[in-house]
Amino acid sequence: MNTGEEIVVVSGATGFIAQHCILELLRAGYRVRGTARSPARAEHLKAALERLTPLDGRLEFVEADLEEDGGWDVAMAGARFVLHVASPIPEAPPKDENVVIRPAREGTLRVLGAASRAGVERVVLTSSIAAIAHGHVGGDTKVFDERDWSDPSKDIGAYEKSKTLAERAAWDFVERLPSEQRLELVVINPGYVFGPVLGGHVGISVGVIRRLLTRDVPGCPRLHLSCVDVRDVAQLHVLAMTTPEAAGQRFLCTGESAWVIDIARILQRHFGPRGYRVPAREVPDWLVHVVALFDKSARLILKDLGKPTEFSHARATRTFGWQPRGVEEIFIATGESLIEHGLV
Repeated sequence: MNTGEEIVVVSGATGFIAQHCILELLRAGYRVRGTARSPARAEHLKAALERLTPLDGRLEFVEADLEEDGGWDVAMAGARFVLHVASPIPEAPPKDENVVIRPAREGTLRVLGAASRAGVERVVLTSSIAAIAHGHVGGDTKVFDERDWSDPSKDIGAYEKSKTLAERAAWDFVERLPSEQRLELVVINPGYVFGPVLGGHVGISVGVIRRLLTRDVPGCPRLHLSCVDVRDVAQLHVLAMTTPEAAGQRFLCTGESAWVIDIARILQRHFGPRGYRVPAREVPDWLVHVVALFDKSARLILKDLGKPTEFSHARATRTFGWQPRGVEEIFIATGESLIEHGLV
């Protein structure tokens, strides 16, 4: 039972998922030590969280970078659990894939090394469906589960490769630890994460909703997304941290799937009467390729156009009783928070 004195380290504290993990932990009574590269952003987050739950001196920050050794041992001191959420997410395909792969893989090993030295009991690693569903042949008819791995030897994106290699490295690291230094590892593999923002930071996935509400795109690409609410992602992280039988397992963290056109129609039904002119027509793939010549962020989705993918979260439901929210609730909550924070 949590006594209010147990310390949980959350890496990449100012990121979208990490913010909600911290909120969930604070509400559960834990002390939280977040790591951040930017002290200024950390202070903004602290102010945002203080409006939502009492902090009572239970939130602190340590400056640490995935590509630097400094700060990690300080961050881990006295901690029982670690949620390693930090990982680089490119806003466009990088010229050199190692710009994304190196900090993801080496940063994961830095965190695990520091956690092991500090005697941390369990690390929950935030991976992704990007480490599961890419590089497969004939994947259109398959329902992916935790037994599946993306193939980094195939022509997959830098982000997908980084998440795959980082997660593989984590499992290998823990397996090689001497028994007296062994820590427990649990991995969470979320889909496309939407839901309410807590401040000014908008992640890549929420950016899709923002662009639809601001009519910043000519229409809806034929992109199929496995959606999950960030609040459900945070809840699953805490369940994975505290449930004994979760040790040594990975868990898909996905809910309903939807095409972008379906998302646009939900937004149009709810926000259209309030003056938001959501583009509710689907655009052909060739037009997305043309747009990608000028909009680098559009290049991230080119390989996924027209490809439906489905995932099973049966293991998470079986182990924790976890049930994700439906897409209507997710996208309405996302849109409402963007409006509330003046981001659209």
